[in-house]
Parts: sequence; structure tokens; C-alpha cells
Amino acid sequence: MADPDPDPDARLEALEARVAALEGGRVLEGRPEWTGEAGEIGYQGRVRLQEGAGPVSWTIAYDAAATLDLPAGRVAEVLAALGHPVRLALVRRLLTGPAGTNELVAAAELSSTGQLYHHLRTLTSARVVEQDGRRYRVPTTGVVPVLVALLAAADLGGALH
Repeated sequence: MADPDPDPDARLEALEARVAALEGGRVLEGRPEWTGEAGEIGYQGRVRLQEGAGPVSWTIAYDAAATLDLPAGRVAEVLAALGHPVRLALVRRLLTGPAGTNELVAAAELSSTGQLYHHLRTLTSARVVEQDGRRYRVPTTGVVPVLVALLAAADLGGALH
């Protein structure tokens, strides 16, 4: 396949302009227009949290205005599931790999499996956690979104500054 722009000087100049724009935090000239009038919101990540597991990659971009129209019930369910300290401890543990009930009771410092099952029911209902036999895990497709939610919450709460 032939190079569409064989002029190395032009390619270098374009690359330098892109690097300068990225380093300066400016919007690149000639970049595709946003999908919506209000702009675009998105996130992406590539992580490997579990020993021996391959990387998990995820990228999403969404119209900013349409984000405000997402179903409130599902959004609130996920935010509420992540908003409890015990459930947050469980999710943090599960992000490092699947775990059984004994491991999760210890990770969340609970006194009974009854308490654990109450919190796991909330997390599984919100689709933040899934059960795989006798073990629980954060679904592969949820790893990056959960980490982004944690990062965004830390940012909003001032924990990054």
C-alpha cells in the first residue's frame, strides 16, 4: 500500500504541530468536528491489574448532551452501588482478581457472610460485579469504566490535588 503523503518534510511538520498542540493543551487544527453541538465526552484506558492476565482495553466517546439523557435509574444504581464504603472495598479487591466469599469478608472487614451477600447483591444488580461459580469478579468490560468512575470521584472530591 502506497503512502498517501510521500513528502517526509510535510509529514514531519504535521507531526511536530500535533505534538506542540498536545503539549500546549490546545485543540488540534484540522481535527474532526465533534459529533454533537455540545461536544463529546469520553474515556479510555488500558490496564493489567491481575497477575498473569492480559491487558484490558476500553475506549468510549459519547455526545455530551446525550449523556444528560442517559437513563437516570441505571446511572443512579451504579453510583449508589459504588458509593458505600464496604462495596467500594469489595470492588477494589475484585479489581485485582476474582475472589471467594472468605477473601471478600476479609477484604471488607465484615463480621459475617450475610453482610457480604447483602453488598454483593447490590453490586451484581448494578452489574458492577458478576458471579462466576463460587467466585466474584468485576466483568472484563467493567474494569476500565469502574476505574474511571473511581478516578472521577477522587477528582471531584479533591483527592487528586
